[in-house]
Amino acid sequence: MKIKELFREVKFPIYLYDKNGNQIYFENSDGYWEKREYDSNGNKIYFENSNGSIEDSRPKVELTMDEIAKKFNVPIDQLKIKKQ
Repeated sequence: MKIKELFREVKFPIYLYDKNGNQIYFENSDGYWEKREYDSNGNKIYFENSNGSIEDSRPKVELTMDEIAKKFNVPIDQLKIKKQ
């Protein structure tokens, strides 16, 4: 849900910042929006906007089947990986 849908009267543009002062959200009155994520060093690691642009440099997690089984405390032969 967009911020303007949560509140009846909102003044645009809207800017949201994280606790470190990094801009994490922007939306204007035309419905254009941008989202950002930053790592612990303040480096931008994710960007997305309402035009469909996505830049994603977030760290990827790779686990073996054994590591997944251990993490979820299930026998490895009971794991099933399905694609969405």
